[in-house]
Amino acid sequence: MTMTIRWLNYLWQEPHPATLDEIELLERQWDVQFPEEYKKVVSLHQGMTPEPCVFDVGRGTDVFNTLLTICEDERWRVYSVRGTYQALKHHVPPGIYPFGDTPGGQYVCFDYRTTPKQPKIVLVTVETDIHPIADSFSDFLAMLHD
Repeated sequence: MTMTIRWLNYLWQEPHPATLDEIELLERQWDVQFPEEYKKVVSLHQGMTPEPCVFDVGRGTDVFNTLLTICEDERWRVYSVRGTYQALKHHVPPGIYPFGDTPGGQYVCFDYRTTPKQPKIVLVTVETDIHPIADSFSDFLAMLHD
């Protein structure tokens, strides 16, 4: 049974949509094609937190805290996909791009290394270990639970 995800305000008091131009610019900068479902979700819900938010990884669970932002907002640079990528890129293999974070400082990322057209979803830990979560962004959203 798939639960409906409610997106709750987190960084801003109201939704702060990302534009298609902002998303396409990031795709060109990173030389990737984001999944259509991600484009839809981030265009409406960047900087928000999902409910339910728990996902299974390995033998445990973690929490999808924030959908990182595409737009540049200096106040929230720590929640920016670009800022997060800059911090991570020297610690992970090429082809791993963050789109979400956890309360423990870990990152939920696209993994384009083996599937450039349909990136897998992985968790990058604070120790920069990489753990598989889901085969696609849609599968990742479908697995969120309370």
